[in-house]
Amino acid sequence: MNAQSLRPGRTEGESDPARERIEAVPLRHPGRWLAAGVIFVAVALFVYGAATNTAYNWDYYAKYIFDQRISQAALVTLELTVLSMVIAIVLGVLLAVMRLSPNQVLSGVAWVYLWVFRGTPVYVQLVFWGLFATIYKQLRVGVPFGPTFFTIDPASAIDVFWLAVIGLALNEAAYMAEIVRAGILSVDEGQGEAATALGLSWWQTMTHVTLPQAMRVIIPPTGNEIISMLKTTSLVTAVPFTLDLYTRSRDISAETFTPIPLLLVASTWYLFFTSILMVGQYFLERYFAKGARITAGAGR
Repeated sequence: MNAQSLRPGRTEGESDPARERIEAVPLRHPGRWLAAGVIFVAVALFVYGAATNTAYNWDYYAKYIFDQRISQAALVTLELTVLSMVIAIVLGVLLAVMRLSPNQVLSGVAWVYLWVFRGTPVYVQLVFWGLFATIYKQLRVGVPFGPTFFTIDPASAIDVFWLAVIGLALNEAAYMAEIVRAGILSVDEGQGEAATALGLSWWQTMTHVTLPQAMRVIIPPTGNEIISMLKTTSLVTAVPFTLDLYTRSRDISAETFTPIPLLLVASTWYLFFTSILMVGQYFLERYFAKGARITAGAGR
């Protein structure tokens, strides 16, 4: 053995305690097993009670879970969610950029928009959109205080489905604007200063430098908002729009006098779509977090 490998004051025959194998004894957590047992028993009792309770009417649940009217309503609900969120995300990004703009007029307009749509309930807003054709019986397009080029009858020109989409999207855009603004503010100011030093304009810096880096902060709450939007579509009956999942299941339950199994049917479809959205959110977060993981690993 090389003498240099020995520690000072230790001969070649002696063992080094620091190199001896440490027998790690795992800590015992009896409280965890006790809590798990209590939860398991509680869940088992709930499942048994639900399975044997005649109020749930599981035969009606099995009959209507894949009913054509329910499946079509589920697809309509998904359409409402996707279209509303696409419009809300685009408008939310625009409003966030306007709020952060050095132009005080644009910043003020964005602030008023957020104040109105975040300060009033979405159900009330949807009721107003349902009354749009009553409030505005005719829309005239032309020169102010001058000739009218043509008129639009909102009652026949705008479908109730699109009124529901517009109402949901405009409300959600106010929340998406704050999410995007928080993501933009999370990016280090030095990034913008470097882009300015390279000759990029404010808009180029925002679209090519700041927003791509802000996606790591924007994606998680945006996923939550999409899931929330899926459930908020149950309020479009205020427009009134009656082809969504909740309203259609409610109408069927009124015909069959079985509200509980139809509520379970609607809940199952909502859970199905929510699970898919959560998986998609997980992979999106992993994709946009690649740069952060590489940076963290490089600093070790």
